[in-house]
Amino acid sequence: MKHTIQALVENKFGVLARIASLFSARGYNIDSLAVGETQDPTISCMTIVVDAPDERILEQIKKQLHKLIDVITVVDFTRRDYIDKELFLVKVEKKKKGKKTLDKLIKKHPVKVIEEAKSYYILEIYADRHNIDEILRELEKIGIQELVRTGRIAINK
Repeated sequence: MKHTIQALVENKFGVLARIASLFSARGYNIDSLAVGETQDPTISCMTIVVDAPDERILEQIKKQLHKLIDVITVVDFTRRDYIDKELFLVKVEKKKKGKKTLDKLIKKHPVKVIEEAKSYYILEIYADRHNIDEILRELEKIGIQELVRTGRIAINK
């Protein structure tokens, strides 16, 4: 099961490397990672998505994060009410048959055409975890040429 964990950390050199090392040393894969300053420039917020198959592993991850000196707080959003978002830039093939699918996506989801060329569209998509899979399935029908995405960000309600 995928879990969204947020850690407030001191905004110092090497903190990201120490946290990444913690995960790799224990054989845990980070599915998504987003880091940025908060309203306080001395503190950064890390949103980490990790696949932890059972509760015991999740608890071990949280305990290990808490042990790091630069970590201020750790919050597991898994059983909380929260909002999350992720940004995608996607280049899709420009075909007549795909135009209808694209128009439908633009009406239903936060999908925006940011560039149109002779053979492709570049789309900006800003979506939550519930809509991402549906959007990507529809875009695969059109033909994805390239896709880049940020890590997930989240905030408690």
